[in-house]
Amino acid sequence: MTDITSATSNFQVSAQNPGDPSKTRDREEMKKAAAQFEAFFLSQVLNSMSSGLATDKMFGGGEAEKMFRGMLNDEYAKNMSQHNSVGIADAVYKEMLKMQEV
Repeated sequence: MTDITSATSNFQVSAQNPGDPSKTRDREEMKKAAAQFEAFFLSQVLNSMSSGLATDKMFGGGEAEKMFRGMLNDEYAKNMSQHNSVGIADAVYKEMLKMQEV
């Protein structure tokens, strides 16, 4: 059985012009772009923070750990961005709306 509430939970109607779905789609794309920017920014910060960490001599180190640490930082950044833990995406989204004069 299909859950109707989950299928319609992401639907938003623009208060300014409810008949124009393109504005709603544009806003959703702007939100996604702002969240991606925040995730990229946080990933760069986390990579900078972890670049000076020493590795365990017996079981750690090497190129594989460097790659894994970078991927782990990317996932941390995506998770932080999805849960609005920093708030950069909100600020970027508001500025994007101002620039579009919406």
